Amino acid sequence: MKFDPNHLTALATVLRLGTFEAAAHSLSVTPSAVSQRIKALEERVGTALVKRGQPCTGTEAGLRLAKHAEDVAVLEGLVSNALSLDQNSQDPLPHLRLAVNADSLATWFIPALAATPGLLFDLVIDDQDHSADWLKRGEVSAAITSHCAPVTGCNAHPLGAMRYEATASPAFMDKWFRRGLSPETLAQAPCLIFNAKDGLQQRWIQRHFGQDITPPAHFIPSTQGFADAAEAGLGWGMNPVHLIEPALRSGGLVPLLPNSALEIDLSWQVSRVMASALAPLTRAVLSSAKHSLIQPSRPGN
Repeated sequence: MKFDPNHLTALATVLRLGTFEAAAHSLSVTPSAVSQRIKALEERVGTALVKRGQPCTGTEAGLRLAKHAEDVAVLEGLVSNALSLDQNSQDPLPHLRLAVNADSLATWFIPALAATPGLLFDLVIDDQDHSADWLKRGEVSAAITSHCAPVTGCNAHPLGAMRYEATASPAFMDKWFRRGLSPETLAQAPCLIFNAKDGLQQRWIQRHFGQDITPPAHFIPSTQGFADAAEAGLGWGMNPVHLIEPALRSGGLVPLLPNSALEIDLSWQVSRVMASALAPLTRAVLSSAKHSLIQPSRPGN
């Protein structure tokens, strides 16, 4: 089945921007024209593609078609560059949807994006233990994930490990752990949790105390806010060392236990269909990770 490119572009734009009016403005057409294109596409495939609302969202079929449209735009750009074809400066840049964990985005991933011109990035933020699900559903073209085994249809590139340290402010340590760390004191002291998918605090407790403890918790879904909250004495939490090094040096944050860091292995997984088109981005991601993440020791070192 062939699709009208203008219809696919209208669908992708509506789902990306959330309204027919915003899509019309972006495409320099009327909202009525956008609506007609979506209707024609829905008649073509025989099912609804857009859930009207504030914002508009896609049905399963709509999301798949919108992703297809964006992938085609990226691949066309690759072909144009390979053939040294003149590209109109007025042509819109293709959008690329990626799944990234918040801590990578806050610490080392942005330079990789900046080193890859010619694309507009649409980032989905999800926990590294769950970001691979976006690839499995075909909703992103690449993802940073803690799953090292390749997702079906994807190439996996090891990136290194992100180191997390259980940290708190000196005042918090004095208030809650003056008598030392124990299952009893940990069960009372407030901890910080990024969101419901964040299992790092529980993993750290289980590793060092061998128990399932559920402390009272603040939910703070911001990497920088998470670190700031720890430094302000709101609670203890697993912070990426790369982010909190200045606070560790100044004494604003201190480890709960010495030599107790967790290292979370990360990989960059890319859809094989898009691998050639995304090769420059993959090189940039690998380079940025090499300079920021912990690399495995080579044999003999």
